[in-house]
Amino acid sequence: MTSPQTSATEAPDAPDPSTHPLVGFEHCELRYPNGTHALSDVNLTVREGEFVSVVGPSGCGKSTLLRLSAGLEKITGGYLQCGAQRTGYVFQDATLLPWRSVVDNVALLGELDGVSKAERRKRAEEAIGTVGLTGFENHLPHQLSGGMRMRVSLARALTLEPELFLFDEPFAALDEITRERLGVELTELFAARPFAGLFITHSVSEAVFLSSRVLVMSGRPGTIVEEFEVPFPFPRPPELRFEAEFSELAGRVSVALREAHS
Repeated sequence: MTSPQTSATEAPDAPDPSTHPLVGFEHCELRYPNGTHALSDVNLTVREGEFVSVVGPSGCGKSTLLRLSAGLEKITGGYLQCGAQRTGYVFQDATLLPWRSVVDNVALLGELDGVSKAERRKRAEEAIGTVGLTGFENHLPHQLSGGMRMRVSLARALTLEPELFLFDEPFAALDEITRERLGVELTELFAARPFAGLFITHSVSEAVFLSSRVLVMSGRPGTIVEEFEVPFPFPRPPELRFEAEFSELAGRVSVALREAHS
């Protein structure tokens, strides 16, 4: 998926282009034709080397931020800069084609982009190795566990070599152990590859574990009400979740989330 170019609506004060955010929201508004006020005065930037998670009440517009960042929707006010040329989008559902093998599912985006068969096969096999699925190339999706299917979805996005990853609650449907394992693997991937990440989740613990920053959104119309820096280095070991500093930070995020929900 190719990111849209910088776009602006009602933008008297555009952000400084020298800062090069891969995603930059300034005072963004979104009102739908039916009158629904989805987002209000949203300010948010994601730069290369940042992994930013967003938590907030259901229906506050978290996933809408991703669709706007991918150019799938348009703001109705403010300024939105999308500076990434290559964007990977990972959904809550793995969205695999059931009749295609793992390698053919992973190669799909290259096929749609007209990449040669040899090159897309090469990219697919490299991505499959990166997510730990070597040996499963010829399996069909129904032969995989939920966690493995999500790895296939991640590998498919990796074939784009994205500058920006958009994650829409990708681990929400998984059991807790698998979810935590994939979280650890994602921090390892983030440490190894320079990309920016915008991650939507309902889990405060997951947000703190994965992120360099955690943003808290209010109820609809959604806006950013709190921001927390996460000081732990990448990659992050599973036992970090049991450390006092982690628990204290997760507690502060939880308090902010409850206040945003009230």
